[in-house]
Parts: sequence; structure tokens; C-alpha cells
Amino acid sequence: MLELLLPIFGFLISIAASLTGIGGGTFIVPLLTLLYNFEPVVAIGTSTATITITSIMSAISYLRQRRVYVKAGLVLACATVPGAYLGAAITAVPVVKMWLGVIFGILLIIVAFQMICKAFSTRSVKGYGVADPLFERELLKNWKKMLRGLCLSFLGGVASGLLGIGGGVVLMPVMCYALGFPIYFAIPTSMFIMIFTAISGAASHTQQGNVNAIYAVYLGIGTAVGAYFGAYISRKFSSKGLSLAFAAMLLVASVNMIMKTLHHI
Repeated sequence: MLELLLPIFGFLISIAASLTGIGGGTFIVPLLTLLYNFEPVVAIGTSTATITITSIMSAISYLRQRRVYVKAGLVLACATVPGAYLGAAITAVPVVKMWLGVIFGILLIIVAFQMICKAFSTRSVKGYGVADPLFERELLKNWKKMLRGLCLSFLGGVASGLLGIGGGVVLMPVMCYALGFPIYFAIPTSMFIMIFTAISGAASHTQQGNVNAIYAVYLGIGTAVGAYFGAYISRKFSSKGLSLAFAAMLLVASVNMIMKTLHHI
């Protein structure tokens, strides 16, 4: 009976994911683990498969709005894809999983508070317009900045495959702080990158038998619809509103990651 609620859960989670660019895994994994009694590794694998659907639908909407830096996204995806595959491949190593979860959890708390402080200390603006080709060209020419972004994106991919969180919780801070993306364009680009990241992680998890396809489809039905609405609603938020919303998601994600890790100690 509870399975019938999965599309509703997927719809709500997908809206939050589209608004903040985090992929939704921070909610899917606890949902499957606590409410549906999934083993953590299967919840992570199923979450990763569901995120594939969420990211594709969100990215389509954002591409139509011309808010995705496609070239920069493809470059960063070159780092997140192998990272996601590697992260999924080492889910069977409890020690690695434990310490990575704690480190990322603490990191996300720090980043969340930084975003909150920045949101209140800067002037809020509405997100209008389309992706600026000049910004993208200048970014791609800055090899030092891109190298730093690639290294951090690789870690985002590892987190995606290892913890089933989609990778956006790491990609968003990387793009906003390390690469200078405006948050109004960082979220769409994050969802675009997540297509390739989630597919890579899901492929690795499927090979290990960690994906419950039926539950992924049920959740996917809801996420497909929710992703579209989330991308549309994001136009109505100011930069401060998006920053605060994302910071809240980061705090939730960090607590979930730390608690899940400590549960296995």
C-alpha cells in the first residue's frame, strides 16, 4: 500500500531538487531506508537511478529556458562521471563510506552557513536572462580555475555514487564559489551535469544488484512531473531566496549524511 505513495513522494522531492539543484537523493535515501526498510546500499542505488530521471526532466526545462552553461557542464561532467562510478563501486567498503560521509557532512554544514551569511550580506536580485556566452568562454580559458573545479567535481561525483545524493550538494558550492557561477545559472547547470553523473553511478549500482527497479520507476513517475514544475517555479525566486533554500537543503543533507554514517559505526 505504501508503494502507491511513491509517486507523490517523488513529485515533492523532485520540486525541491529542481529548485536547489541537489538531485533529491538527500531525501530519497532516508525515505527508502526508514519508511520502506531498504538496506542502505539498495536505497542508495535506487536513489541514484531515480535521480537520473529527475535530472533529465529538470535539464530539459532549463535548457529550454537557456539557463544552462552546456560546454562548461560537459567539461565538469568529465570529472563527475568517473567519480560517480568509483563512488558506487566502493559502497561495499564500510570504512571508506563512514569517513567520507562524516567529512562531507561537516563540509556541507560549513558551506551552508557561508551561503546564509552571504545571502543576508548581499543585495538580492531576481534571476532573469539567459546564460552569458562571454562568461562561459572566459571560464573555460581560465585553466587554473577549471582544474580546481574538475578536482572538486570529481569528489562530487564520488559523493553521488557513494551516498546516492546526486552530487549537487557538492557541485553547487563548487560552481558558485570556486568557479563564480551566479546561483540562477548554477542550479540549471548542476542538473545538466547530474544527468551524466547519475547514469554513471546507476550503471555501477545496477551491476552490483543495488537497484530496485520497481521502486525507481514509481519514484520516477513523480519526479518526472515534479522536475518540470520545479524548474518553472525557480523563475519566481530571488537570488537570496534560492541561496537560503539551498542552504536549508545543505543542512538537511549534512545531518542525514552524518546520522546515516554514525548509525553504521
